[in-house]
Amino acid sequence: MKDRDIMTQLAQIGNRNDSTGAISFPIYYSATFAHPELGKSTGFDYSRSGNPTRKVLEDAIAGLEKGCKGYAFSSGMAAITTLLSLFQNGDHLIVTEDSYGGTYRLLDKIFKEFGISVSYVDTSWTELIRNAITPKTKAIFCETPTNPLMKIADIQSICELAKSRNIITIIDNTFLTPYYQRPLELGADIVVHSATKFIGGHNDVVAGLVAVKGEKLAERVGFLQNALGATLGPQDSWLLIRGLKTLGLRLDCQQRNALTIARWLENNPHVDTVYYPGLPNHPGYATQQSQASGFGAIISFTLKDKKQIPSILKNVEIISFAESLGGVESLITYPFIQTHADIPADIREQLGIDDCLLRISVGIENIEDLISDLNQAFNK
Repeated sequence: MKDRDIMTQLAQIGNRNDSTGAISFPIYYSATFAHPELGKSTGFDYSRSGNPTRKVLEDAIAGLEKGCKGYAFSSGMAAITTLLSLFQNGDHLIVTEDSYGGTYRLLDKIFKEFGISVSYVDTSWTELIRNAITPKTKAIFCETPTNPLMKIADIQSICELAKSRNIITIIDNTFLTPYYQRPLELGADIVVHSATKFIGGHNDVVAGLVAVKGEKLAERVGFLQNALGATLGPQDSWLLIRGLKTLGLRLDCQQRNALTIARWLENNPHVDTVYYPGLPNHPGYATQQSQASGFGAIISFTLKDKKQIPSILKNVEIISFAESLGGVESLITYPFIQTHADIPADIREQLGIDDCLLRISVGIENIEDLISDLNQAFNK
């Protein structure tokens, strides 16, 4: 059968999967499942190990990312924690230097205590990754685009390098989702999402998703998911299924709005630098075009005068001053004291995550209303 367009795949998630003929796949609220007889199972025994609603979601993310298996977790950090449990004392990881602050905290405050060492590298330069590899390097964990500086990594070249050294590649695909970018097709071994963001899309669920390419690696991730137990419940699984159905529609609208806002910010006299990979002057623009079908809906920018930031955050009326991203509602975030506060101040300054930086997650509101809101907040 001919491969169906991703819009069709998204809209059809869960359809024709239930024996009742339900178009919206049901929420199976059951902790346990009866066995037909001794030695036989319906395929479901206990909901931590497998739930019908969660399975529809897990099969969906595996299919969308072109992986062999998918796994759903109680949060993005639960997903990353489970993946980091693949490694052991003495192992070395290479990680994107301006990763989400929660990822840094997990590695620096917890897994460091278990004897896992980390080199933080600007993964938009593959040669820097090559130089950071040691005989103990077991994985490259890469965000692209990065959060919040929107740097772009060349996924294919990183994966080719990793494979030549027998190193696992893990790509955080939260910002672009499989609608715009599919790292497994470019050679990655594992893709991870904070599904709280664009996949859920409505700021009403916290979840994480993983897709794995190789059967042996997928089996190990599945074992860890069940053993560690940070699985996603059926209600939240259903919310993600519902969110995925409109993913393409939302992202296309959000991306159009984001490009308009990025261009407006470029011409704003109060703004110093705009970080958005959809702008032709972005250093990663060409790489992004070659490996993805879109640029996403996250914009970071720095102000010339940091004293304006409290006023802007106080006076936005449509855009909400809040953490997180990816929902239909536009949000503005101050990474220096919010999402990246756990990174030491000197490292933040060195990376450029300073007290002049703001990040906008662009929603689906009318673009003229969003520009008007930003304009009045800047003028105040």
